[in-house]
Formats: sequence, C-alpha cells, structure tokens
Amino acid sequence: MKLVYMNIMPYRDLPKDFHARYESSWVTVPSALYDAEQARQMFLDYLDQYAAAVDLGFDGIAFNEHHGSAFGMDNSPNLMAAALARKVGDSERTCLILLGDSLALYQPPLRVAEELAILDVLTQGRLVAGFPLGTSMDTNFVYGIPPGELRPRFYEALDLVKQAWQNRDVFAFNGRFTQLRYVNLWPRPYQQPHPPIWIPGSGSFETWNFCIEHDHPYAYLSYTGHGPAKRFFDAFWEHRDKRGKDVNPHWAGFSQIVLVAESDEKAQELFEEHVLYHFRNLFHIPRKFAEAPGYRNAASVAKDIVEAMGKSRYEMQEVTWKALVDSGIVVAGSPSTVRDRLKEIIHSLRIGNLLMHMNLGSLPHALAMHSIQLFANQVMPHLQSIWNEEWPVVGWPAVAQNAVSAPTTGINL
Repeated sequence: MKLVYMNIMPYRDLPKDFHARYESSWVTVPSALYDAEQARQMFLDYLDQYAAAVDLGFDGIAFNEHHGSAFGMDNSPNLMAAALARKVGDSERTCLILLGDSLALYQPPLRVAEELAILDVLTQGRLVAGFPLGTSMDTNFVYGIPPGELRPRFYEALDLVKQAWQNRDVFAFNGRFTQLRYVNLWPRPYQQPHPPIWIPGSGSFETWNFCIEHDHPYAYLSYTGHGPAKRFFDAFWEHRDKRGKDVNPHWAGFSQIVLVAESDEKAQELFEEHVLYHFRNLFHIPRKFAEAPGYRNAASVAKDIVEAMGKSRYEMQEVTWKALVDSGIVVAGSPSTVRDRLKEIIHSLRIGNLLMHMNLGSLPHALAMHSIQLFANQVMPHLQSIWNEEWPVVGWPAVAQNAVSAPTTGINL
C-alpha cells in the first residue's frame, strides 16, 4: 500500500464571510484580498510540512497545479517540487509525485519534459510524472483554452513529452497545436525509458478509459466522499476486467482528506473551524466556472447529473462537520478511528495509492504538523502492508517497487 502526502497550498486568510460577499474563490477571487507577507509564511509552512512527510517515511509527496485560485496557490508544481527534490533524492523511501502538470496549458509542452527530466535526475529516479487534464476553472476560464480543444491539446502534448523522453535521436514534431523542427531533450530523465506516468482526474469516463487503454494508473482526485467513489471504482474495475486487464489495486489512487487527533472529540475541536473554511469559502465556486460546456463528454456529464441530481459539488456553504465526517468526505478522529475508516476505504475502493490531503482550509501550521505526526506514528504502520502479499507494485519508480519495507516508527517533530 502506498501512502502519499499532498497539500493544495490554500490561502488560509480569506474573510470568514467570503462566500457571502464575493463571487468565487477561483477565477474572479479579488487580488486585493491577497497579502504577500502572509502568503510567504504559508508557502514556508507548506514546504516544511512536505519536508516532515519525507522524514516520517511517507511513500510519496505530491504537488498539483491551479491558477487564479485561493483554493490552491501552487500554480507551478515543478517549482515547488524542486524545493524538495534533493531531500527526496537522499531519502530511503519517499518519491516525488507530480499530480501535476496540466500539459494542455504549456506551449511548447516540451518545457514540461525538460523540467521533469531535471527533477528525475535530482531525485535519482524517484519521480512520478502526473498529467491531469486540468479543471475547467484553470484551463478554460483562467488560461482561455477552448473546451473543445482541451483534450486534443492534452493528448498531443502527452505524445510529444513521451517521444522526447524516449527518442535518442533528434526528431521533428508536427502536431496540430505544436510544431518543432528540432526535438532534442537535454538533460534526459534518470529513469529509462521515462518516469512512470499517472493521469489524475475527477471522474470522467473518457479519462479512465484512456488510462486503461494505455496502462497508466488513474488517480481520482475527489472531494465527494466514499459513496460516489465506490460507484466510480466498481465501474472502473469492471471495465478493466472486461478489457482483459489485471485488477492490481496499484492501477488506482484516491484522494482523501485525513486529519488525526488524540480522540474523535478532540479532532472536531481542533479541526472543525478550518475544515468548514475550506468547504464554505475555498469551495465557493459558481456553476458557471465549475464546468464550461464541452469540457467533458456527454456520458461523463450524465453520470454526474444522475448522482448529484442537479446539486453542484461546489455549493457547500451549509455543510456541517457531522455531515462531512459521516459521509466520509472527511476522515477525522483518533488514530484508531482514522485507521479503521481508511482500511475500509482502501479495501472497498480497491486502491493501492491513497493520496491524503492533510492540510486544508485555514488549518494552522502547528495543527497540521501535529496531525501528520500522529498519522505517521499511529496510523501509517497499520496500513503499509495492505496488498503486499497479493499484488506487486506497479506505476512507481523502480526504487519503490516490489519491496516490502518495514513500517516506519515515525520521528518527533
């Protein structure tokens, strides 16, 4: 079982009544609300939390990409990942995971191939390259990519990146969106023929069909809890089986909010305010930005309509702590409560990669570090051996595959 720490790097100092006064936390969030000194401290805190996750023996630390957003301030995942690359390269267990680079937004996409090659070298082959299509907010509204062009751009860009990594000869690339007379990648990746490629997504059939067809692990980035994810993964595994593919859990990952305290009651006391800030303010996104027409195909849109019955997942102003915890959108509580819930999720969804949001909303640095420490010491050792006797690790760098490591005992921070 692979356990990954991730942090969307939220802006944690919006006005408490932000959702009542402003249109959106994404695309049109007023820049007047941004304070550079406070943001600097936030970024430093987040990098310290990533460093702690490496020291504590998490299997991976993951970075993602968003634009024009207080929800997630990391608009350059490779830049932030570079700050941890040397530490990861010197570690005994941890890999660097990009969840990651929205390829359709780069012109030319060759830039991504170059930057990830450097990160792969710096980490001594401990890099996972994740390429999401990107949210509609980021890609269609902030970066202005026409929805109908997004997937063609993405597929073409991925083809260019893979060719650049694999081809030892100088070659020309003549695509619909990118034309290059000389493609000659320097430096080249540490891993050969290239780092493992994951495709993160938020539930589109067309994305996981692509993953199944091309043998890329699919990482489901979800904020809707275990119920919708169960229906999604049941269909995913059924489709893999019908296509004659194996059902190794490591072909799938799932993101989950995880917060740990000394008791269930203490978890609510410590985390409730900050979790509600996340869902009420940072998830304050009007439907007009949530999905531009043409962003997904008809089958994927119909699935969401049936499941949500017209309720936007971004409309969470009235949500409560109890509803979030009871539904599994948030897994929070004592170490024993958290490990029992996570075991249930891992087995029910059949996932080999658990991507854990362990800092969100307005959570102060000290509380985040306390939760991370408790998880590493009292939860992680109980989860690491899941699937070890049944399935080999796939989709990870060679240094992280097929080795049953002794559970970490954690460190004191």
